[in-house]
Amino acid sequence: MHIDPSRRSDLLRGRRIPDEALRRLPKTDLHCHLDGSLRLETFLELAAGAGLPVPADREEARRLFLPEARVGGQPEFLRYFDHTLAVLQDAPSLARAARELALDFAAEGGWYLEVRFCPLLHLARGLSADDAVAAVVAGLREAEARAAVQTGVIITGLRTINPEVSYSLAELAVRWKGRGVVAFDLAGAEKDYPAKDHREAFYLVMNNNLNSTIHAGEGFGPASIHQALHYCGANRIGHGTRLHEDPDLLEYVNDHRIPLEMCISSNVQMGVVPSVADHPLRRYLDLGLRVTLNTDNRLFVPTDLVRELRLAADAFDLTLLEVENLLLNGFKSAFVPARRRAALVEQALRRFGELRDEMSLDELEVA
Repeated sequence: MHIDPSRRSDLLRGRRIPDEALRRLPKTDLHCHLDGSLRLETFLELAAGAGLPVPADREEARRLFLPEARVGGQPEFLRYFDHTLAVLQDAPSLARAARELALDFAAEGGWYLEVRFCPLLHLARGLSADDAVAAVVAGLREAEARAAVQTGVIITGLRTINPEVSYSLAELAVRWKGRGVVAFDLAGAEKDYPAKDHREAFYLVMNNNLNSTIHAGEGFGPASIHQALHYCGANRIGHGTRLHEDPDLLEYVNDHRIPLEMCISSNVQMGVVPSVADHPLRRYLDLGLRVTLNTDNRLFVPTDLVRELRLAADAFDLTLLEVENLLLNGFKSAFVPARRRAALVEQALRRFGELRDEMSLDELEVA
């Protein structure tokens, strides 16, 4: 990595990077689930309104409805979505959750956010799938009108549903292309539910020139990533944590600049890696992979982009220059048109330099 000797602050490392600098740096979040990212207060309010037995004590309520710091794997973790989905079954609640998520992200220095959800999980009280998408898009548009944030929606299919249903979700995504939806996704339990079973949905997406990303290499090994890429044509990989188990596939991903949507805290919580120190993010960065940093489910962990940046900088002893390059990877990987993406990258680079000047970071001790 090239280091400009004229910027001493390039060498600021780990804890020497101020919290305020990490907060103010421009950011993306490309892997963020709406139903796992409500504000805790909003979830508890909506849960009480839906008749769920919500304890008065906040921590007791968290223990009752939300996962612990470590869970017993992907299937156990996915069960907790039943609680949050129960309170997101009408248009006002969906719009509120989306609006608040985008506003919170903007307050963290976030510039561009992609929110993913499966509309079919929000139809219990009479909404149509189009109604659900319209509500989420409306909530995000409200946030964009109130804060300096740009957003997109990713329609998510599920590995555990009939592939014909996935196809109908792909049709939904295509229908909303250019009206807020930027991509199609496949999520859910990886083991025993291969992505290739849903390839017809991805053929439809590809033939309509829509982007796609697939959860892979999280609950199963690199074979899952291989299917996502070579059967389904994924443009990005959700997580990709176990990619290093197949060096040849890793080289392919690197050569083709396929972005990895990495989520450190979420991977630790789900037991994908034993600890933060065991997470492959640093190794992938050193190999030159296009790694992006994301939250996944900010209510469940809990976390936000500032916390994830602090965690990464400290655990992997990242320099400020490496942090900035990590953030640039997010802008380079955003599902937006090329000219807009280039403009975001240019604006982020300019802002990086301005922040160093505003905060006098070149004057700080680097060793």
